[in-house]
Amino acid sequence: MALLKPGDKAIPFTLIGVDERHYSLVNYTQSKVLVLIFSCNHCPYVRAWEDRMIKLQADYGKQDVQLLAINANDAVKYPDDSFAKMKQRAYDKDFNFPYLYNEDQQVAREYGAERTPEVFLFDRNGTLRYHGAIDDNYEDATAVKHHYVRDAIEALLHEQEPPITQTAPVGCTIKWR
Repeated sequence: MALLKPGDKAIPFTLIGVDERHYSLVNYTQSKVLVLIFSCNHCPYVRAWEDRMIKLQADYGKQDVQLLAINANDAVKYPDDSFAKMKQRAYDKDFNFPYLYNEDQQVAREYGAERTPEVFLFDRNGTLRYHGAIDDNYEDATAVKHHYVRDAIEALLHEQEPPITQTAPVGCTIKWR
Protein backbone atom coordinates (compact mmCIF):
# COMPACT_ATOMS: atom_id res chain seq x y z
CA MET A 1 0.00 0.00 0.00
CA ALA A 2 1.16 3.53 -0.72
CA LEU A 3 3.13 5.45 1.88
CA LEU A 4 1.06 8.55 1.17
CA LYS A 5 -2.50 8.52 2.45
CA PRO A 6 -5.34 10.95 1.70
CA GLY A 7 -4.61 14.09 3.71
CA ASP A 8 -0.81 13.81 3.28
CA LYS A 9 1.19 16.45 1.41
CA ALA A 10 2.84 15.89 -1.97
CA ILE A 11 6.55 15.07 -1.83
CA PRO A 12 8.73 17.44 -3.89
CA PHE A 13 10.53 16.07 -6.93
CA THR A 14 12.33 17.14 -10.09
CA LEU A 15 12.35 14.76 -13.06
CA ILE A 16 13.24 14.99 -16.72
CA GLY A 17 10.47 14.75 -19.29
CA VAL A 18 10.54 13.16 -22.71
CA ASP A 19 10.85 16.71 -24.10
CA GLU A 20 14.22 16.99 -22.24
CA ARG A 21 12.79 19.64 -19.88
CA HIS A 22 12.92 19.32 -16.11
CA TYR A 23 9.64 19.23 -14.22
CA SER A 24 9.31 19.96 -10.52
CA LEU A 25 6.39 19.71 -8.18
CA VAL A 26 6.81 23.42 -7.40
CA ASN A 27 5.88 24.20 -11.04
CA TYR A 28 2.34 23.01 -10.30
CA THR A 29 1.58 24.67 -6.96
CA GLN A 30 -0.95 26.93 -8.70
CA SER A 31 -2.82 24.06 -10.36
CA LYS A 32 -6.30 23.48 -8.97
CA VAL A 33 -5.72 19.75 -9.29
CA LEU A 34 -2.52 17.79 -9.95
CA VAL A 35 -2.90 14.19 -11.09
CA LEU A 36 0.32 12.14 -10.77
CA ILE A 37 0.11 8.77 -12.44
CA PHE A 38 2.91 6.26 -12.10
CA SER A 39 2.97 4.75 -15.56
CA CYS A 40 5.19 2.99 -18.09
CA ASN A 41 5.21 1.85 -21.72
CA HIS A 42 4.77 -1.90 -21.68
CA CYS A 43 2.06 -2.59 -19.08
CA PRO A 44 -1.22 -3.71 -20.69
CA TYR A 45 -3.20 -1.92 -17.95
CA VAL A 46 -1.47 1.38 -18.72
CA ARG A 47 -2.03 0.85 -22.43
CA ALA A 48 -5.72 0.19 -21.78
CA TRP A 49 -6.06 3.43 -19.78
CA GLU A 50 -3.76 5.69 -21.85
CA ASP A 51 -6.51 7.13 -24.05
CA ARG A 52 -8.52 7.96 -20.92
CA MET A 53 -5.46 9.70 -19.46
CA ILE A 54 -5.18 11.80 -22.62
CA LYS A 55 -8.91 12.57 -22.48
CA LEU A 56 -8.69 13.64 -18.82
CA GLN A 57 -5.99 16.18 -19.69
CA ALA A 58 -7.92 17.37 -22.75
CA ASP A 59 -11.15 17.73 -20.79
CA TYR A 60 -9.70 19.46 -17.72
CA GLY A 61 -6.51 21.21 -18.82
CA LYS A 62 -8.30 24.51 -19.42
CA GLN A 63 -9.69 24.31 -15.88
CA ASP A 64 -6.16 24.33 -14.44
CA VAL A 65 -5.89 20.58 -13.93
CA GLN A 66 -2.54 19.02 -14.78
CA LEU A 67 -1.75 15.36 -15.34
CA LEU A 68 1.84 14.14 -15.05
CA ALA A 69 2.83 10.56 -15.91
CA ILE A 70 5.94 9.16 -14.20
CA ASN A 71 7.78 6.04 -15.37
CA ALA A 72 9.92 4.44 -12.65
CA ASN A 73 10.39 0.98 -14.18
CA ASP A 74 13.86 -0.54 -14.43
CA ALA A 75 14.75 -0.11 -18.09
CA VAL A 76 17.61 -2.63 -17.83
CA LYS A 77 15.18 -5.46 -17.09
CA TYR A 78 12.40 -3.91 -19.19
CA PRO A 79 13.98 -2.19 -22.23
CA ASP A 80 10.53 -1.17 -23.52
CA ASP A 81 10.45 1.29 -20.61
CA SER A 82 13.70 3.06 -21.52
CA PHE A 83 13.83 6.83 -21.87
CA ALA A 84 14.21 6.51 -25.67
CA LYS A 85 11.14 4.26 -25.84
CA MET A 86 9.25 6.68 -23.57
CA LYS A 87 9.92 9.45 -26.08
CA GLN A 88 8.63 7.26 -28.88
CA ARG A 89 5.50 6.23 -26.94
CA ALA A 90 4.67 9.85 -26.08
CA TYR A 91 5.10 10.79 -29.74
CA ASP A 92 3.09 7.82 -31.06
CA LYS A 93 0.21 8.45 -28.65
CA ASP A 94 0.48 12.25 -28.91
CA PHE A 95 0.54 12.68 -25.13
CA ASN A 96 -0.88 16.05 -24.08
CA PHE A 97 0.75 15.81 -20.64
CA PRO A 98 4.38 15.58 -19.50
CA TYR A 99 5.82 12.07 -19.38
CA LEU A 100 8.60 11.98 -16.80
CA TYR A 101 11.46 9.55 -16.21
CA ASN A 102 12.19 8.43 -12.64
CA GLU A 103 15.34 6.50 -13.55
CA ASP A 104 16.63 6.13 -9.98
CA GLN A 105 13.13 5.13 -8.78
CA GLN A 106 13.41 7.49 -5.80
CA VAL A 107 10.15 9.36 -6.40
CA ALA A 108 8.19 6.12 -6.75
CA ARG A 109 9.74 4.83 -3.52
CA GLU A 110 8.99 8.07 -1.63
CA TYR A 111 5.37 8.03 -2.77
CA GLY A 112 5.08 4.32 -2.04
CA ALA A 113 3.84 3.60 -5.56
CA GLU A 114 3.54 -0.08 -6.35
CA ARG A 115 1.63 -0.35 -9.63
CA THR A 116 1.27 1.05 -13.12
CA PRO A 117 -0.96 2.91 -13.47
CA GLU A 118 -1.31 4.25 -9.93
CA VAL A 119 -2.91 7.64 -9.32
CA PHE A 120 -2.03 10.23 -6.66
CA LEU A 121 -4.40 13.20 -7.04
CA PHE A 122 -3.64 16.43 -5.15
CA ASP A 123 -5.65 19.58 -4.54
CA ARG A 124 -4.34 23.14 -4.97
CA ASN A 125 -2.75 22.97 -1.50
CA GLY A 126 -0.72 19.89 -2.42
CA THR A 127 -2.86 17.63 -0.25
CA LEU A 128 -3.53 14.09 -1.44
CA ARG A 129 -7.26 13.82 -2.04
CA TYR A 130 -7.49 10.57 -4.00
CA HIS A 131 -5.23 7.54 -4.45
CA GLY A 132 -5.83 4.43 -6.54
CA ALA A 133 -7.15 3.39 -9.94
CA ILE A 134 -8.27 5.66 -12.79
CA ASP A 135 -11.70 4.04 -12.94
CA ASP A 136 -13.30 0.65 -12.33
CA ASN A 137 -12.85 -0.96 -15.76
CA TYR A 138 -9.53 -0.95 -17.57
CA GLU A 139 -10.79 -3.37 -20.22
CA ASP A 140 -13.74 -1.38 -21.55
CA ALA A 141 -14.08 2.39 -21.29
CA THR A 142 -17.75 2.16 -22.23
CA ALA A 143 -18.49 -0.18 -19.30
CA VAL A 144 -17.04 2.08 -16.58
CA LYS A 145 -19.45 2.57 -13.69
CA HIS A 146 -17.15 4.55 -11.36
CA HIS A 147 -14.92 7.28 -12.78
CA TYR A 148 -12.74 7.68 -9.68
CA VAL A 149 -10.28 10.27 -11.02
CA ARG A 150 -12.85 12.22 -13.03
CA ASP A 151 -15.22 12.29 -10.03
CA ALA A 152 -12.43 13.48 -7.71
CA ILE A 153 -11.44 16.23 -10.17
CA GLU A 154 -15.05 17.38 -10.51
CA ALA A 155 -15.51 17.47 -6.74
CA LEU A 156 -12.34 19.50 -6.17
CA LEU A 157 -13.19 21.94 -8.97
CA HIS A 158 -16.50 22.53 -7.18
CA GLU A 159 -14.75 22.84 -3.78
CA GLN A 160 -16.27 19.60 -2.52
CA GLU A 161 -14.86 16.42 -1.04
CA PRO A 162 -14.16 13.65 -3.55
CA PRO A 163 -16.84 10.96 -3.21
CA ILE A 164 -14.17 8.25 -2.96
CA THR A 165 -10.67 8.98 -1.62
CA GLN A 166 -8.98 5.62 -2.02
CA THR A 167 -9.28 2.50 -4.18
CA ALA A 168 -6.91 -0.37 -4.84
CA PRO A 169 -4.60 0.45 -7.75
CA VAL A 170 -5.02 -2.03 -10.59
CA GLY A 171 -2.11 -2.79 -12.89
CA CYS A 172 1.35 -4.24 -13.27
CA THR A 173 3.81 -3.99 -10.42
CA ILE A 174 6.54 -1.40 -10.73
CA LYS A 175 9.66 -3.15 -11.96
CA TRP A 176 12.24 -2.44 -9.24
CA ARG A 177 15.98 -2.79 -9.60
